[in-house]
Amino acid sequence: MQEYAIIVAGGSGSRMKCDIPKQFLLIKHQPILMYTIKAFRAYSENLNIIVVLPEDQFEYWYQLCYEHSFTEKYSLIPGGETRFHSVKNGLESIDSQAGLVAVHDGVRPIISKEIIADSFEKAARYGTAVVSVPLKDSIRSVETATSNKAEDRTKFRLIQTPQTFRLDWMRAAFSQSYQEVFTDCASVLESAGHPIQMIDGAYENIKITTPEDLRWAEIYLNP
Repeated sequence: MQEYAIIVAGGSGSRMKCDIPKQFLLIKHQPILMYTIKAFRAYSENLNIIVVLPEDQFEYWYQLCYEHSFTEKYSLIPGGETRFHSVKNGLESIDSQAGLVAVHDGVRPIISKEIIADSFEKAARYGTAVVSVPLKDSIRSVETATSNKAEDRTKFRLIQTPQTFRLDWMRAAFSQSYQEVFTDCASVLESAGHPIQMIDGAYENIKITTPEDLRWAEIYLNP
């Protein structure tokens, strides 16, 4: 069965307090997005990798690829108004009608090939596979500024990527009209009536969002 990876990279870098989109920030002299692409290529030379970027960032990305002699094979697709629309654009670039698709955050570069392999394996078996980890800290639900209550953390999981699904299920799910509750692919597939199979992720598989995340990633990544 054909396997695809849609790597979505549309961050602005505002929470990093910098002018450069966070997927282009350097870790040990290499842009974050390059680490992410290389992680998926390390999983399989035959994987079809689709990178989704805002179209106005294409030229800068090509410049970075030239400067860093980055030659990994992938397709580049323009992003959309929201993550939902960006993933949909990636799906529309796939010619096949059957296969498995892993959707991953471009700024989650610390992803192991073992987790990628497990996500494809479980998606082949169940149709869906969403990476997650248990909560470590206590949690409270907040209703108002002065009203909150303790919750049972064992009933919750932190959701990560990749989120991997049958291609035909994804096509049908993403034919729905966009809703604000569609914060990830799992919510889109769930809305279309598909149960979500969660699989184990890793705490180091962080989404780089703040300067603290960047320092954490520097510990794990090697050029």
